[in-house]
Amino acid sequence: MPNKKYPSVVFKERIKSIREELENYCNETVDLYRKATSLFEKYDQKKADEVIERSKEMDIYGYEIERSCIRFIAVEQPLATDLLYVESSIRVMSHIKRIAYLCRNMAEASNEIKDITVPEQLQSDVQFMIDYVQIMLTKGFRAFVNQDITIARELSNDDDKVDDLFDSILRQITQLVAQKTDFALGIINLLFLTRYLERIGDRVVQIGDRVVFINTNRRPRIEQLKEEN
Repeated sequence: MPNKKYPSVVFKERIKSIREELENYCNETVDLYRKATSLFEKYDQKKADEVIERSKEMDIYGYEIERSCIRFIAVEQPLATDLLYVESSIRVMSHIKRIAYLCRNMAEASNEIKDITVPEQLQSDVQFMIDYVQIMLTKGFRAFVNQDITIARELSNDDDKVDDLFDSILRQITQLVAQKTDFALGIINLLFLTRYLERIGDRVVQIGDRVVFINTNRRPRIEQLKEEN
């Protein structure tokens, strides 16, 4: 009996299909993020409802992609790098699905702040944070789709900038709550919105870490983690 050729034509087609599904899922998540964050500048109930509904649909879609990965492993029995890529894709999907949940959370938080007047500097800082996280999101997904470890390694420094922005916004909101209690609840929801942005940044960093691991077989940022401990 002749040895089975690896990878087969069917194998190549199936793994190509998984890659395409993942890339499409990433693109749709970026689009969902844009719609969710646009509600901060100009709230639209119809768009907010669309974000909430779309996040539910993407949750289902994400599980379908995970099942495709599991079936691929069971049927094709990939080896080495291919196995690591597909297994890691399942892990990355959990982060992407969580980002979709956070987009829904931001849409809900925007509804609570639509009627308050946000100070100009605070509004500017929040918008800058929104734009910066979108850059991170795009970079993180590009790093994953293209398996680009150079971009993946940049994400940790990007996240430090997002953390700094969150700290600055937190200080401003704390001062406003102390000074103007009449819109304290609304301004607290703005804090929630920025917290969701920060958490999206954290998820993107974890996606980048997975890209580094796939390509180096080493735990990302291990020296940094040692220093922190």
